[in-house]
Amino acid sequence: MPLLATAILSAAGVAAPVDDESAFSAENAAAMDAMMAGMAVQPSGDVDRDFAAMMIPHHRGAIDMALAELRHGHNEQLRRIAQEIVVEQQQEIDAMHLALGEPPSAPAPAPTQVGAAAAPTTPHVHPTH
Repeated sequence: MPLLATAILSAAGVAAPVDDESAFSAENAAAMDAMMAGMAVQPSGDVDRDFAAMMIPHHRGAIDMALAELRHGHNEQLRRIAQEIVVEQQQEIDAMHLALGEPPSAPAPAPTQVGAAAAPTTPHVHPTH
């Protein structure tokens, strides 16, 4: 939005529209960076543990990208798909933790509710990976 239009809206007490594309791009880039860093796992000698150690941040990245879509997207079909991604990927993360004899992630409030943090969440990392 041009600076003059933003100033006029501000003077009138009207909030300028949020630039969804910029916010989405920033959140998506942060999610991708965190995912790629999390997937850079040193081999432990345990193929199963290494697989889970790489897949958990991959799934977490999918969740973070889906949350960015939910916060900034407008297409209802894509928003429903993003909701499914959040639920299904979290279930798979929990299943991987359980398969390794680890507890599942702690329950958390829905991150798409009003007041939820806008930044991607931190991946759950176990020091034994």
